[in-house]
Amino acid sequence: MPTLRRIRRRRPQCRLEDAGGDGGDGNAGDGGNAGDGTDAAAATEELHPLLRRIFENRNVRTRHELDYQLAHLHAPAQLKGIDDAAAILHDALESRRKILVVGDYDVDGATASALALLGLRALGGGGGGGGDVGGDAGGDAGAAVDYLVPNRFRHGYGLSAAIAQAALQLAPAPAVVITVDNGIANLDGVQLLRDAGVAVVVTDHHLAGPQLPNASAIVNPNQPGCAFPSKALAGVGVMFYLLLALRARLRAAGWFGDGDGDGAGDGDGGDGESSAGAEPNLADFLDLVALGTVADLVPLDHNNRILVAQGVKRIRAGRCRPGIRALAEVAGRKCADLDAAALGFIIGPRLNAAGRMDDMSTGIECLLAEDFGAASRLAGALNAFNARRHQVEKSMLRQAEAMVAQLEAGAEKTGGDGDGDGDGHSNSDDENPVAKKAPGGGGTVGINRAGLCLFASDWHQGITGLVASRVKDKFHRPVVAFAPADDEQLRGSARSVAGLHIRDLLAAIDARAPGLIDKFGGHAMAAGLTIGAQHFDAFARHFNALVEAHFGGALPDGEILTDGELDAADLTVQTAEMLRDASPWGQRFPPPLFDGAFRVAEQRVVGGAHLKMRLECNGAAVDAIAFRCVEPGADAARFDAIQAVYQLSVDEFRGRRRLQLVVEHLQPR
Repeated sequence: MPTLRRIRRRRPQCRLEDAGGDGGDGNAGDGGNAGDGTDAAAATEELHPLLRRIFENRNVRTRHELDYQLAHLHAPAQLKGIDDAAAILHDALESRRKILVVGDYDVDGATASALALLGLRALGGGGGGGGDVGGDAGGDAGAAVDYLVPNRFRHGYGLSAAIAQAALQLAPAPAVVITVDNGIANLDGVQLLRDAGVAVVVTDHHLAGPQLPNASAIVNPNQPGCAFPSKALAGVGVMFYLLLALRARLRAAGWFGDGDGDGAGDGDGGDGESSAGAEPNLADFLDLVALGTVADLVPLDHNNRILVAQGVKRIRAGRCRPGIRALAEVAGRKCADLDAAALGFIIGPRLNAAGRMDDMSTGIECLLAEDFGAASRLAGALNAFNARRHQVEKSMLRQAEAMVAQLEAGAEKTGGDGDGDGDGHSNSDDENPVAKKAPGGGGTVGINRAGLCLFASDWHQGITGLVASRVKDKFHRPVVAFAPADDEQLRGSARSVAGLHIRDLLAAIDARAPGLIDKFGGHAMAAGLTIGAQHFDAFARHFNALVEAHFGGALPDGEILTDGELDAADLTVQTAEMLRDASPWGQRFPPPLFDGAFRVAEQRVVGGAHLKMRLECNGAAVDAIAFRCVEPGADAARFDAIQAVYQLSVDEFRGRRRLQLVVEHLQPR
């Protein structure tokens, strides 16, 4: 039986004005030509009433907010430190000194790494090999631009002291190190490089701690004193902005020869390739920016929606990196059919699997590949990593759900097993939670009502974030899932629910119990941390206490917000395609979600865990599927009528396209 949840319909947050507004910043990114103009007409067309309702529910006030021309991007000059960073890179290019990009092992880090290499090389840097630490990093000794990416299991996150030492051991050693999607918290690694005479440019988007690294320049919209209007840029977005600023500086210095570069514009009039010395069209790299932005789950404010919309447009037109096309093909998809959501659940997981299961250099090399054959071979390896990831995740998730089921069972008993009051949480902040063993798996869970802390000695640290996310979605509580980092430390991934900033909560624990957390970082909805193994119970206690205090002693509310009912006449393929193409949908700009009452005409289990249904409403019949709603080995509950929360999608099979409802939640009527 599905868990019953409260369904609440969104109310309009404003009235959407038909006027276009003030037109935004009115710049073309770095002062070049305006964007492609293809979205200007869409911004003045009469809105379909359903779209108007949906946008008003998301507080869209003017048509300008639906205009995704590149000309409306915020200006790079508003980013604190960007001029200093561009000057350092200009000097390195001009003097042909080596630049080393230090990346990260998630999709944002991989796309930002590939973007940095491709962009810097297009702006005049030399090519070369790169890779993971201990591999072929450094490549050709004469290369001007190379990369290193930490290994999750050997080095941990970011520009650590170990990565800095590895960079210094390259031959030749770099003159400039630029971080992408990391660095703001890596004080020791930055200082080690500075002491060795290496300039360090930090590009990051994570929240800064109380002390900033002693970098030569920092570009981060979330650093203190930065006036950039959008604080939601992903790491790949920050790097894109730095390339825009660098190109503007090089243009002003007369760096480029004759060419057909078009500023930050679209480049629809040409193939986007620059001859030697020609000014490159950086918009050609927006496929990477879109992929990294969507996969990192940053809020899709207007600025990010511009970046994603422009990138998706290029991907669907086939103007994307061979690696992205190869990843789509290995997943059985066509680039022409991809949207922002597909980047997140089709392309992103396959790329991410390299960093989770092995080493992200495979993913970066796939994105860098210029030859489709080479890209296809790397995409095949990434697909194999993803298959392994899926099996490990299934096993860990079964264990995690068993832990939480034991928690729920214990909460129904009176008295409990420890010092609690029998309902699964402590009577005071000073009492230890009960650590329970999960059946058949050596796992433990801090017995808490509001916040869940999970651990098993055989868990894979590359998969804990996925497990935390799945458990959070199912039980509607903040979750931290831990795996062993070594014999003495645990590495955890935290995922939050609406209304609770998880990185700030970790900072509060660190202030409340100094020394309990060795290191941490992250965002509002996701964070990572390392603790001593002996501190698991104490961390679980503090985590639960602060989550409970935040929600006033109640369980986090798992309500579902929808855009209301759809008329039977709107249950069409045309409506589904209109909604898909209306905007990039994602974090803080959620895809349209509807609810309604249906009679269940047919139902069957497919794939062992999914419920396929034929639903009827006001004389209309439609196919529907509810993913992962059937417990493995269990029979699906039989329904005569349901209340369903769903998205519209188009199912294509053997050349036939028809509407399918993707059911996010259902409960019997």
